[in-house]
Amino acid sequence: MSGLYGMARRRNWLRRTRNIALLGAIAPLLGGCHYALLDPAGPIGQDELNIIYLATGLMLLVVVPVIVLTLLFAWRYRASNTKATYRPEWSHSGKIEVVIWSIPAIIVAILGYVTWTTSHTLDPYRPIASANKPVEVEVASLNWKWLFIYPQLGIATVNELAFPVDTPVEFRLTSSRVMNAFFIPRLGTQIYTMAGMQTRLSLMADRVGTYQGMSSNFSGDGFSTMRFAAKAMSAKDFGAWVEKVRASHEALTLSAYRKLAKPSENLPVEHYATVAPHLFHDILNLCTDGQTCIDAQHMARRMTSHGHEMAMAKRPHTLAHGS
Repeated sequence: MSGLYGMARRRNWLRRTRNIALLGAIAPLLGGCHYALLDPAGPIGQDELNIIYLATGLMLLVVVPVIVLTLLFAWRYRASNTKATYRPEWSHSGKIEVVIWSIPAIIVAILGYVTWTTSHTLDPYRPIASANKPVEVEVASLNWKWLFIYPQLGIATVNELAFPVDTPVEFRLTSSRVMNAFFIPRLGTQIYTMAGMQTRLSLMADRVGTYQGMSSNFSGDGFSTMRFAAKAMSAKDFGAWVEKVRASHEALTLSAYRKLAKPSENLPVEHYATVAPHLFHDILNLCTDGQTCIDAQHMARRMTSHGHEMAMAKRPHTLAHGS
């Protein structure tokens, strides 16, 4: 028996040693992890982090006591504790019922209030108040890259987004093909891009830095590499960046866009000194290939319908006059 006991102890010691070694090997890898959502670089991201903290704290008000009481009851009413009260006929306590139902109800009410208020204050379509004039950026998700058009500046970039710090950035977003999701985790709020539809988003960075942007919605083979650099710069550095883009010899014409829109992966950063007029409009309305734009089709249908209504309105009057 003593030999078996010694072998069991050795196995336990080897198991503990192995686990410690595995933890030691994994620890350096975990040290490189960066939790972007917990390190916001803008007011929207900070407000969303506060919501995460609040929701987590409220849920822990239930989770922690339940875990503690579970362990306490298991210890208190263990088989070897003969002093524990044994009540096999006990079935109900009004006080306990009040506690276990009222606390979750209060937490749900608080979370409901927070959800309602922040759905308005953090509405992605809501402009961010600032003394600085917003920068407008038109975004098109392509397979599998990001196109950024600056309509105020007449330039465009691929897989690189730059903007001045402490300045709101107002995005208008669409997709050339499949649905994607535009997301800069440290600035907050993801929003979808869909072909033939436009969404809006307002973000702002309150510190200089380069933040990773990504697609957070699976969109095919190149999804995992569909990333871009979001650069928050000082006003001076942003001006220099704009001049650098304007110094490029590339022009984003319709034919250049058609080539760019073809599926490709790991496309390097590209700068375009000029952009074809109304390019974002044509991407949004699915007419970059020469087809009739969606908004023009809708207008033609409305005009046809309006003309038919006018004809029908005149018809009774004509009949009455003829009679």
